[in-house]
Amino acid sequence: MSNKYVYLFKEGDASMKNLLGGKGANLAEMTNLGLPVPQGFIVSTEACTKYYEDGKVIADEVVNQIYDAMKKTEELTGKKFGDQENPFLVSVRSGARASMPGMMDTILNLGLNDIAVEGVAKKSGNPRFAYDSYRRFIQMFSDVVMCIDKEKFEHELQAMKDAKGAKLDTDLTAEDLKELVAKYKAIYKQEMGKEFPQDAKEQLLESVTAVFRSWDNPRAIVYRRMNDIPASWGTAVNVQAMVFGNMGDDCGTGVAFTRNPSTGEKKLYGEYLMNAQGEDVVAGIRTPQPISHLKDQMPEVYEQFANIAQSLEDHYRDMQDMEFTIEGGKLYMLQTRNGKRTAMAALKIAVDLVEEGKLTKEEAILKVEPKQLDSLLHPQFNAAALKASKPIAKGLPASPGAACGKLYFTADDATAAAAKGEKVVLARQETSPEDIEGMYASQGILTARGGMTSHAAVVARGMGTCCVAGCGELRIEECNKKMTTADGTVYKEGDFVSLDGSTGNVYGEAIETEEAQVSGDFATVMGWADSIRRLKVRTNADTPHDAEQAIEFGAEGIGLCRTEHMFFAEDRIAAMREMIVSKTVEQREKALAKLLPMQKDDFKGIYKAMKGHPVTIRFLDPPLHEFLPTHAEDIAALAKEMNMSVDALQGIIDGLHEFNPMLGHRGCRLAVTFPEIAVMQTRAVMEAAIETIEETGFDIVPEIMIPLVGDVKELKYVKDFVVETAEKVIAEKGKKIDYKVGTMIEVPRAAITADEIAQEADFLSFGTYDLTQMSFGFSRDDAGKFLDDYYAKKIYESDPFAKLDQDGVGKLVKMAVELGRKTRPDIKLGICGEHGGDPSTVEFCDSLGLNYVSCSPFRVPIARLAAAHAVVKSK
Repeated sequence: MSNKYVYLFKEGDASMKNLLGGKGANLAEMTNLGLPVPQGFIVSTEACTKYYEDGKVIADEVVNQIYDAMKKTEELTGKKFGDQENPFLVSVRSGARASMPGMMDTILNLGLNDIAVEGVAKKSGNPRFAYDSYRRFIQMFSDVVMCIDKEKFEHELQAMKDAKGAKLDTDLTAEDLKELVAKYKAIYKQEMGKEFPQDAKEQLLESVTAVFRSWDNPRAIVYRRMNDIPASWGTAVNVQAMVFGNMGDDCGTGVAFTRNPSTGEKKLYGEYLMNAQGEDVVAGIRTPQPISHLKDQMPEVYEQFANIAQSLEDHYRDMQDMEFTIEGGKLYMLQTRNGKRTAMAALKIAVDLVEEGKLTKEEAILKVEPKQLDSLLHPQFNAAALKASKPIAKGLPASPGAACGKLYFTADDATAAAAKGEKVVLARQETSPEDIEGMYASQGILTARGGMTSHAAVVARGMGTCCVAGCGELRIEECNKKMTTADGTVYKEGDFVSLDGSTGNVYGEAIETEEAQVSGDFATVMGWADSIRRLKVRTNADTPHDAEQAIEFGAEGIGLCRTEHMFFAEDRIAAMREMIVSKTVEQREKALAKLLPMQKDDFKGIYKAMKGHPVTIRFLDPPLHEFLPTHAEDIAALAKEMNMSVDALQGIIDGLHEFNPMLGHRGCRLAVTFPEIAVMQTRAVMEAAIETIEETGFDIVPEIMIPLVGDVKELKYVKDFVVETAEKVIAEKGKKIDYKVGTMIEVPRAAITADEIAQEADFLSFGTYDLTQMSFGFSRDDAGKFLDDYYAKKIYESDPFAKLDQDGVGKLVKMAVELGRKTRPDIKLGICGEHGGDPSTVEFCDSLGLNYVSCSPFRVPIARLAAAHAVVKSK
């Protein structure tokens, strides 16, 4: 018996999301709810997977099932595919199980040919509508299916409008459009070397293939990597009977949300266009009307739509994003899905749905994606600075937040500038899916065209990126890389601009920002998360300022304090260099004695900022050469300062050179060679702790972490110096305090001998960046040069330095956890480094039963929410 790959809408439901994709499952669910859904069928995600397994060919059994489903759908509609008298036209849309708005391809009006278009004209009594639909289909099919540059068609359309003195597409007559169809077909023949296909079945199969193919287009690959969507999921294809919003003045199309996706306000929100098709609204080709105007224009349709919208939100218990079409005064629902929303809206909607009794707190926190919080944690515009600035233009507040950066006009330029460390604002006439990487790299997105449901707006909200859309006051010339305001002021590439995504204001300058606050709905949701999660969340902080910031964001301690960052300061780098160039232990100790009070003050500041929360201090980790100059003039200056010859200093620098310093003389290896470094740092840690306890009364238990251990004997050798020094300080101060000595597991050998290492370690903290680097065998600093090739060729789906590789590195972590607990059941286990702020990694850590994760201050709320998600999902 053959597998079933194709399903009629009436054969599915919302629970079949993995098989039918999100869009298909929801179309099936709406059909079962009795809503006015144009009928159709779904080619499943399994058919997509099979397409790739079979060498990018649609199998005969899938083709036959598509034809069979088409026949049944024709019977339901009373129309016939490719027929002259009563032609059946369909849309072909992608629909992965995870919403990927704007990432894959759509074809409308499929089934039209030279014969069927006359049938549509005759049956509708509207030749203009028929040829408008045909020219749209030719362009979409040519662009999406055959990869012919759509600009070739846009050029002909604009030329026709100019020749006829038409401002809008709707101003063209049936004869104009008929002439345009002939021009479009000529473009197709010139590009493809053959006539535009007239066989409707050929059109359908080519289009289904194109949707499958679009699952692997560059923008979809980037989007999947950004959103942790596996390539193995594939996409479904939805084939649905066309209904026409471009048939006349009693027709229209729109996109609406049951709540405001920018603010979360409980109010029907959206846009529509009369006498238009769906892409007109999304692309911003014409300026749409707010959905509230439909109440005046077509009150019965509006009331029906409002009732359906509320019923869908009640049914799905979440804010819905819906597409609809009105044909001849009759409403049709084309799609519903849980709507993409800004972080601010997500928090408000989650809190409101709990207060309305629709969701439990556990269900509500799953409505807020942890990564979304990032947009709320970074600076907002300073109110006074904003008040003193005058906008140069105003657009639509499409995605809230503050953005300030240098102006760039192409996605490639924006991406390249961001890679150099620049803050970037991407300005476009309108964005398209091809711009995804540039949008992701930008602080903010500015478009001259498009509405609140345009591509730029939807994608920006999903990313949590500030966006001002539809700013028609600006003339954005992408080719000339400049932007002109209404008063003639020109802004060129590289000029600073600022965007306020909450008001739509655009400013022609850099505006001062200020830190974000965790309050209101944000604080409420974080309180729920804290009451649910098992994992503690610490921060990586090397200064009192960072520690204070982390405490404000809910950190419960410091999991990684990198002491080497403290040695680069201008007032201490000289003493550090003196220590490095010293030839005897006594000379080194003399230099280290200069660093001791500075290091102690650093630790006291951090202890005070953490108010008694645990602090894990990592001893010196990087190779010593990093502290020495590399340029000739700097070497000469240091030699003079050190009262030594340039040649002698150069000899020391050359001697410290390593072919692979990341695998060289660093971490605990430095302390093995130079124990006096560990002695000085231990004294600073312990003296700082005791003095802070005396000054504040805080309960402080210092945690000393020895890095890069690969063998228990290494750890014991360094630990003995640490313990001896700590006990000396305790005796000198006459103050007994507890302290812990542990290590980082970042060398694969340490992971597989964790049972031995646990004999000497009070805690194990996984340094997953180095563990990843050594497990994969490539440098995290250089891997970016070739990882894009790996993504494109599906060797890797994500950057292992951004998201923990659970299949490989994760197994080492799991092994170390089990071995460590076997030796010492009560051993404290954590993870430090930026992996600790990645939601999927946090969930993995929770599943292993780690005690805590540690991440940068601005990722602490993300980790707190992800830890709560892990608990809810595990039930």
